[in-house]
Amino acid sequence: MIGNLQCVVLDCPDAPALARFYRSLLGGELNRPDPRWGLSDVWATLHTGSGLVLAFQGVAEYRPPHWPDPARPQQFHLDVEVADLDRARRRVLRLGATLLDAGDGARGWQIYADPAGHPFCLLRG
Repeated sequence: MIGNLQCVVLDCPDAPALARFYRSLLGGELNRPDPRWGLSDVWATLHTGSGLVLAFQGVAEYRPPHWPDPARPQQFHLDVEVADLDRARRRVLRLGATLLDAGDGARGWQIYADPAGHPFCLLRG
C-alpha cells in the first residue's frame, strides 16, 4: 500500500450547492473543520456517516460529462445503495437529479446525473 484515500473531489460550477445535494442524498456533515484542507466559496466538503469524504471544487468554466457520450465521458460515477428504488428515484429527482437511464424494470439499478451533470447510480439494496 502506498497511501490512504483522503476524499473524492468533484469539479462543479457551484461547490456549496452540489455539497448540499449530496448531503441530502447521503447524509453527513457539510464543511466540518478539517486540518487537511480549507474551505472557501469554491471548495466544500461532505463527511458522510460511512467515513467517506466528498469534496466539491468550483470550476469557472466547468463542462459536465454527457453520459454516455465518449466525447465528454463520465470519468467516474458513484453507486448509492437504496432500500426502495422507486422511493429513492422520486426523492433524488426532487433534489435536482436528472434521470439518464431507468433500465427495463428487471435490473436493479438506475442511472442519474447530479445537478452538475456527474452520473451516479441508485442500486436496489
